[in-house]
Amino acid sequence: MHITKDTAVEFHYTLSEGDQHIETSTTDEPLSYIHGNDSMLPGLEKALDNKTTGDKFSVTLSPEESYGEFKEGLVQRIPIKHLQGLGNNKAWKAGMSAIVESNQGKHQVTIIKVGKFNADCDLNHPFAGKTLTFDVEVISVREATAEELSHGHVHGAGGCGH
Repeated sequence: MHITKDTAVEFHYTLSEGDQHIETSTTDEPLSYIHGNDSMLPGLEKALDNKTTGDKFSVTLSPEESYGEFKEGLVQRIPIKHLQGLGNNKAWKAGMSAIVESNQGKHQVTIIKVGKFNADCDLNHPFAGKTLTFDVEVISVREATAEELSHGHVHGAGGCGH
């Protein structure tokens, strides 16, 4: 089966900027999404279009095709209680990434400065302004279920969970 609109896709990736390895999914579960529903980076989704299980390829994306251009001065003071993703760390520190939920969905931010109750955060995605290379391996492709399409995401083996 080929990747087309409304297919559920699982893939592994390794992300690099130039010669610098940034992150990989190969040591964890593959990334999954529903193709053609604006839930994936535009350039990466375009590169995945019409691929099939087992395909391996590399694609280099400009900022416009991935996380956008870096915008100067995109800083906001956010109450610490709204920062998510601390894990086992005891406290937020400058340079850490956090997830913030807004009326436009979840966004990754970078903490610039931490006070007692608030943190100044750079709202640019950490990869904004970067030309990125994705090495991709398609793990599986199948038709998305009606429930997945209505929820807007792929469900795992145990179902949605929420």
